[in-house]
Amino acid sequence: MRALGILVVLAVAVAAAVWWSTRPEPIPVRVAEVSPGRVADTVVNTRAGTVEACRRSYLAPAVAGQIARLPVTEGQRVETGELLLEVWNEDVKARLALAEAEVLAASAKEEESCLRAQNARREADRLARLRTENAVSEEQLDRAQTESRAAAAACRGARAAVSVARSRVDGARAALAQTRLHAPFGGVVAEVNGELGEYITPSPPGIPTLPAVDLIDDSCLRVSAPLDEVDAPGVRTGLPACISLDAFTDRICNGTVRRIAPYVMAREKQARTVEVEVDFTAPEDSSGLLVGYSADVVIELAAHDSVLRIPTEAVLEGNRVLVVDPASSRLESRTFEPGISNWEYTEVVAGLREGERVVISVAREGVEEGALVAPEAGP
Repeated sequence: MRALGILVVLAVAVAAAVWWSTRPEPIPVRVAEVSPGRVADTVVNTRAGTVEACRRSYLAPAVAGQIARLPVTEGQRVETGELLLEVWNEDVKARLALAEAEVLAASAKEEESCLRAQNARREADRLARLRTENAVSEEQLDRAQTESRAAAAACRGARAAVSVARSRVDGARAALAQTRLHAPFGGVVAEVNGELGEYITPSPPGIPTLPAVDLIDDSCLRVSAPLDEVDAPGVRTGLPACISLDAFTDRICNGTVRRIAPYVMAREKQARTVEVEVDFTAPEDSSGLLVGYSADVVIELAAHDSVLRIPTEAVLEGNRVLVVDPASSRLESRTFEPGISNWEYTEVVAGLREGERVVISVAREGVEEGALVAPEAGP
C-alpha cells in the first residue's frame, strides 16, 4: 500500500510538471477600467487652420503713380486715418488751387450780378409807382422791368457758376485723395511693397498684385479652419471649441464658433470642406499670438458629464470590447451600447459595469476572446 501511495504521488507530480511546462503563457495587455467621467461629441478640422486677424486690408492707392511719400515702415503701428503712402500729385494740387481760385472769382461775380439785380428791381418798382401817377411812360416801365428780370437771371447764372466752381474743387480734392493712402483702421503695418520713387499701379480686375501696404489689426484674432463636409451639418454658431497651436503646448479651450461658411469649397485632389471661424473668447488667450500661426480646432457638439466611459481605442467593430475575467484572467468578448464618443472616450449606455477592465491594446498578437492575459502595470 505504501508503494502504491508513492506511485500515486509521483504520478500527480509528473502530471503537474507536464501541465506546468505546457501551459500557455499569459499575454501582457494594457487595460482600462470602466469608470465615470465626461464624454463630448466633437469634430475636428481636416487640415491645419490659421490664426487670422479680425481685420486685415491689402491696400493700394486708387491711381497709378510714382511714390512721393512713404512715411511708414514694416512693423510700425499706425492710427486710423494716418497717412501710409502718397504718389506724386503736384498736377492735382495745381488743379485744386486753380479750382479754388475760380470759386473766389465766381463768388465775386455772383455778388456783383446780384447787387445789380437788386438795384434793377428797385428801379422797376420805383417806375411802377410813378406810372400810376402817369409820371413815366409805359415804355419806360417795360424797359425797367425787363432789365430787372435780366439782372435777376444774371444773378442766378452767377450763383450757378459758383456751384460749378465748387464742384470742380470737390472733384480736384477727390482726385487728390486718390493719390493718398490712409489707414482705414489702427493696426500694424505687416508689409510694404514699394520704395520712394518707384512706380505702383492698382490691381486690374481679376489680376491680383502685391498690395502697396498690408495692414493688420492684431487687437482681435480668430482661427479659420476647414471641416469635412460630412461634419459640417452638426456645427452651429455659439458652440464651444478648443484651439491648439503647433507653436505652443497648452490647449486653449476658451473658444466659440463665430461663423460657418455658407458654401462648400472644392479643391482639386482635396476633400470638400466647409470653412469655420472660431473666436478666442478670452482676450488674454490671443495675446502675443502672431497672425499666420497654424492651429487646430476641436468643436464640441454635445457633452455628457459623470457617465460611464471607456477609451475609444478599446472599441472593436460591432461595438465589441474584450473584458478581462478577474477569476480566470481570460478575455471575454462583450457587446455594449455606446452613447456619444470622440477620439479619446466613448460613453457606455449599457452592457458594461463600473470597475470592469477592458483591453486597450487590442492590436497585439494573440489578443482575442478566451486568451489568457496578464494586465500590465501602469495606466
